[in-house]
Amino acid sequence: MKLITRASRRMITAAAFASAAVLLPAVALASSAGSGQAAAAKPHSVTLARANARPHCAQRRLTAWIGIPGSGAAGSIYYPLEISNISHRTCTLYGFPGVSALGANGRQLGSAAGRIRGYPELTVTLRPGQTAHAVLQIAEVGNFPRAACRPATAYTLRVYAPGDLASMRIPFSFRACRRSGPVYLHVSTTISGTGIPGYGN
Repeated sequence: MKLITRASRRMITAAAFASAAVLLPAVALASSAGSGQAAAAKPHSVTLARANARPHCAQRRLTAWIGIPGSGAAGSIYYPLEISNISHRTCTLYGFPGVSALGANGRQLGSAAGRIRGYPELTVTLRPGQTAHAVLQIAEVGNFPRAACRPATAYTLRVYAPGDLASMRIPFSFRACRRSGPVYLHVSTTISGTGIPGYGN
């Protein structure tokens, strides 16, 4: 696979998010407080801090979704991986989500996601109805040796919020590696906001 610079990766990511349509679960839309309007219609500022006394965002407070379409470059496609607070309590996220691909039988395909470095690791505070995101990179598995990869179709993304042990699942089909070894998924640290220009919290 071709390597790209950190600056190039950020340009690719910006292009991906600028063209992204939104796959947003109805439950996330229904979580906007009180007005009956979608959360997107009620912008809030998302507070960033290196230390925050708010409780950690556990899986039971969250839903995960993908902004599509992604944008491809250098043998990969980049997507905004969204994490929304669907509870009635403010909570915080800090660090890298855990991401892996599942096959038709619900078993993990190949290696879990590696990490994309270069984004500041900050605590992201999510009020009810707010969303944060991470950058998800899915590599073209045809660039790996076939015997090392054993290409297969993934049907689901399994996502763990940073520091949490319970997973969320997103129906999402793409080509994956059945064998461990080739790392075909990479994910960034959690970032404030949806990452989709024009789509606010």
